[in-house]
Amino acid sequence: MPLNDCLIYGKIFVEKEFMKKILSILTILSFSLGFAQLENISGGERLIYRIHYGALNAGTATLTTLKTNYQGVPHFYVKGVGRTTGPVRTFFKVEDVYESYINISTGLPSYYIRNVREGGYSQHLAAAFNQNNQTVILTDKKNPENGSKVIKTVKGLQDMISAFYYLRGLSPEEIRVGTVKNLNVWIDKEMFGFNIRIVGIETINTKYGKLNCLKILPTVKGGRVFKNDESVVLWVSNDQNHIPIAIKAELVVGSLRADIDGITGLKYPLKFIK
Repeated sequence: MPLNDCLIYGKIFVEKEFMKKILSILTILSFSLGFAQLENISGGERLIYRIHYGALNAGTATLTTLKTNYQGVPHFYVKGVGRTTGPVRTFFKVEDVYESYINISTGLPSYYIRNVREGGYSQHLAAAFNQNNQTVILTDKKNPENGSKVIKTVKGLQDMISAFYYLRGLSPEEIRVGTVKNLNVWIDKEMFGFNIRIVGIETINTKYGKLNCLKILPTVKGGRVFKNDESVVLWVSNDQNHIPIAIKAELVVGSLRADIDGITGLKYPLKFIK
């Protein structure tokens, strides 16, 4: 196979795997297993990230937030969408949709949907959380004939979307440099544990200006997609918003970077460095 074709197919494979994991990477920004009130989040938020593979524009990830009621209790309804764009989309079409209903008082998820289409692969799962008795009712929407399963979980379990927003309710004292935390997150059909370290403070350039950010190193599974266990670096705004500003991932083939590309509806304005 010609070298150029090898590079193209390599990019397609990496993009496929990265789009599966982009929201998963964002979730490990949560730092605790307790409770957090999401008082610093307003309904109507919208965050957009532009994903690049080297110089190639590879995809986007978008998160939108609305206030609603779920089973009569105030919740945030959050929708995350990941999709390939540009030349990558020509070879491999990705349309991933994640939805989560997050209890505003506790910061914990009540209901979670993962509906993905990646090339010829698709999956549609729904998870109903009972945070009191620590169980999840898992339903395969694509294959309803399989029925639902009740799975025992742990206290404070997050899903791939809610974990991202859970960070927003934590105080600066809980996310200081030097902090090391563990987190359990529901992904697909089971729980996964994540470990993160807050290692420093750096200034990051964005399309809007420079921002003071926390630098975070999560532990990811190296080998198939990521080069090693510490191949991902995240930068989060060092303010009351605590939103991811940039993500860099060193991969087995090349590297990927996601940068904030759109911000609307934040409760607190970002303070850019002049």
